[in-house]
Amino acid sequence: MIALPGGEFLMGTDYEEAFAADGERPVRRVRLKPFAIDIYPVTNADFAAFVQATGYKTEAEVYGWSFVFWNHIPKKKRAALVTDTVAGAEWWCQVPGALWSAPEGPGSDVRKRSDHPVVHVAWNDALAYCDWSGNRLPTESEWEYAARGGLVQKLYPWGDQLRPGGLHRCNIWQGKFPQEDTAEDGYAGTSPVTAYPPNDFGIYSITGNAWEWCADWFGIPDPAEEIAEDPQGALTGKARVMKGGSFLCHKSYCNRYRVAARSSNTPDSSTSNLGFRCARSL
Repeated sequence: MIALPGGEFLMGTDYEEAFAADGERPVRRVRLKPFAIDIYPVTNADFAAFVQATGYKTEAEVYGWSFVFWNHIPKKKRAALVTDTVAGAEWWCQVPGALWSAPEGPGSDVRKRSDHPVVHVAWNDALAYCDWSGNRLPTESEWEYAARGGLVQKLYPWGDQLRPGGLHRCNIWQGKFPQEDTAEDGYAGTSPVTAYPPNDFGIYSITGNAWEWCADWFGIPDPAEEIAEDPQGALTGKARVMKGGSFLCHKSYCNRYRVAARSSNTPDSSTSNLGFRCARSL
């Protein structure tokens, strides 16, 4: 982990292409207490240690299935492995037996991906890991403060250009979504958590690669407060906040690999592009 001093920062965005319905806007002043956050997302190796120590069963294991992106399932196995797809997003396939240690379903494994972010982890699973490790999930405001790396109102953790100097700085989609990922950034799925340079706080892989759970219930922020002190999100809800985007994000479909972007999912949901990192109060 890295200790961060907190203090006041500008959260949200006035970016013209922001998703207004997601509550990205307006820019608002937030003040945070000092906290610590993981330098890397929780990896497959980390999660394996947790499972070995506790025997924990994830929501995907309890339900018996999880969502896998269609193009990551071998063509010859799709008919046998896929039991259903999401209406309107048919690239998401319900695959029995898909879980953190078998990300593409039966026959897959993470033996060569120990340093990749763990995926197929529901919010409930992330919370269990945090409890075991003596940590907690970051609030959305803590996550965004950490992702910004001290920069003020920049689109990405490194600035406003997606590819400064023509270099890839995060693991997202290249090509035509969802048909073809050219993997110009070197990866068609998850990547090692240190595959790209860190931000100015020394934090790696906080945009792209895998979505990250936050502690908050998802809601539209109230901009009325002059300064929000350690905001905790909505008081209740049906879905929890996710931040950072993933290897499936593309400007034409899901331009949410920006630090102010946000999304949500129900606490028992898991997918092949959803993980987390831990935080701790100081």
